[in-house]
Amino acid sequence: MSLGRRDAGRTLVSGRWVVGHQDGRHLLIERGEVVFEDGAIVFVGHAFPGEVARRIDRPDALIAPGFVDLDAVSDLDTAVLSLDNTPSWRKGRVWPQSYVARGPYEMYSPDELAFQKRYAFAQLLRNGVTTALPIASLFYRQWGETYGEFAAAAQAAEELGLRVYLGPAYRSGHTIVDEAGTVSLLIDEARGLAGLDEAVRFCRDMEGRAGGLVRTMLAPDRIEGCTPELLRRTAEAARALDVPLRLHCHQSRFEVDEVAKRHGLSPTGWLASLGLLGPRVLLPHFTDFPAFDGVSTRERDLATLLEADATVVHCPVVMARNGAALDHLSDLRERGLRIGLGTDTWPPDMILNMQVGLMLGRVMARSVSRPSSAEMFDAATWIGADALGRPDLGRLMPGARADLIAIDFGHDGIGQVIDPIQTLMQSSCGRDVTDVIVDGRLVMEGRILPGFDAAAAHRQAQAQFDGLIARYPDRTFGHPPVSEIFTPTYPLRRAP
Repeated sequence: MSLGRRDAGRTLVSGRWVVGHQDGRHLLIERGEVVFEDGAIVFVGHAFPGEVARRIDRPDALIAPGFVDLDAVSDLDTAVLSLDNTPSWRKGRVWPQSYVARGPYEMYSPDELAFQKRYAFAQLLRNGVTTALPIASLFYRQWGETYGEFAAAAQAAEELGLRVYLGPAYRSGHTIVDEAGTVSLLIDEARGLAGLDEAVRFCRDMEGRAGGLVRTMLAPDRIEGCTPELLRRTAEAARALDVPLRLHCHQSRFEVDEVAKRHGLSPTGWLASLGLLGPRVLLPHFTDFPAFDGVSTRERDLATLLEADATVVHCPVVMARNGAALDHLSDLRERGLRIGLGTDTWPPDMILNMQVGLMLGRVMARSVSRPSSAEMFDAATWIGADALGRPDLGRLMPGARADLIAIDFGHDGIGQVIDPIQTLMQSSCGRDVTDVIVDGRLVMEGRILPGFDAAAAHRQAQAQFDGLIARYPDRTFGHPPVSEIFTPTYPLRRAP
């Protein structure tokens, strides 16, 4: 099979196990086969009776649907900057007023922005993500994302073969800190509305590009940084364009307190009052809730989301690093809430996120069995696809698009196997993904992506990251040197 393009005729992929899909649920097929043609699956099972043009045999692999990442990290690893360097307002994660007074500026050039999208998209594919909705930090941006950088992102996705939903992020406000250490919001509604107009133009121009691999979405930034008018117009535009709308919600204490102070509602309640919620709305992270008169809004917010048929996007790794977790995933699922998964941080490893989600879910539920491995795998595949209104993704069955991955179970680091999904949750990682097929195109084989030099890209990414760090004092409270912003874990003795 040719790397990077779709070959004529039928292709058969076989593995030690195949995750098929029947009657609305996954099933395991031992020594199974998947056959596809023209980008669509035509057969899943045993002993395909027809002729095929080629075979891909992976006798030690799990053949699975590609992962659907509803909040896919698409920049360099800025999360590591805040892992041990807190509080955020002292460490460059909140703009000081002195920086704003001089005028915020872009810390990356257009070429660097294009590179980081391409680099991130390659890493998603290398971790088995075949459908991605990118997310990037705006802390180091002048204000929001731009049409130009996302046009470059669309080109990168097309060249690499990643299925994406793209849309530049925009906002009305950004957090700032004054000389007394008080954090507040800097609001510029005109700038937010201009960002929405640019995002709408991008959707109209780019929807359906690359034979349907490139789709679009609206992605306003953090809810506390959006004005009511911006969100009302966003909701109207999303309905008119018929595209998904994603907005982080119930993510942090600052967010919920700011929304409660400004609007007298929880974030979910406020979005509902603006007519923004609906079946194509994706809401990371649903972990923090305000209280009015000592009563948490969680139950009321859950009822609102269920009525709206909106989707919560669970990002276990990044939230765990920040001391938060989705409360009782299994219970929320049983009550009818749609929950998909996102990576939202480095590494862009969906397998790791399933594993952490399983562990956190059991801790939060105080259970040895809930959530199950199946619940996490469902969230990373067909539930995420359903959130996008795509019953042709996230499952291997006749009529679905041929988005599938091979995960290597034939090495000694995997441990012993009694059930491949349970072993995946315990012993595997994204680096075990060896082959990726998207829309019937073999885009990665033996962890090789055509046109992507991983070693060279890693060197470029580190150099670009070092340049960002060198500029961090400009937008850090008090403008201390880098050595004071990012202190070493242990005393550092530098080389002579």
